[in-house]
Amino acid sequence: MAVWNVHERPLPVAPDRAGALIDSLGGEHDRLWPPDWPPVRFERPLAVGVSGGHGPVRYVVSHYVPGRWVRFRFTGPRGFDGFHEFSVEALDDGRTVLRNTLVVRPRGIRWLAWSLIVRPLHDAVFGLGLDRAERALTGRVARPVRCGWYVRLLRGAVFGRSA
Repeated sequence: MAVWNVHERPLPVAPDRAGALIDSLGGEHDRLWPPDWPPVRFERPLAVGVSGGHGPVRYVVSHYVPGRWVRFRFTGPRGFDGFHEFSVEALDDGRTVLRNTLVVRPRGIRWLAWSLIVRPLHDAVFGLGLDRAERALTGRVARPVRCGWYVRLLRGAVFGRSA
């Protein structure tokens, strides 16, 4: 059975402004990834075929349309087959949706790891990333994500710091 997990945020900006945040991912001036989480790092600038990851998660860029869409195919840890991606979608009213989509098929015991550890951390970091995007584009966050006690506990156990 596959997991389909989506985080999205409507933003009052043109798609090219939101897309620029995707292009900054993992770079020196990353305006998307939360700075107090294990950073996204790539072996070279964002492009198809580039390897990278964050914390224990490893991936390769499988698709990239600058300013619009990037997809990362998981290469580690073992037992998580799938991808995650960032995309922008223009809305009719001049707004844009910035979206992170994860599709993964955890194998074996990885189902338990997904349910108890990975999903709560994933939901927190991508929610905080969308907060960061909203702040970068509008100067404020209308409804900030709050990390609960369980996420703070997991962060301390997994990364040695709390949310």
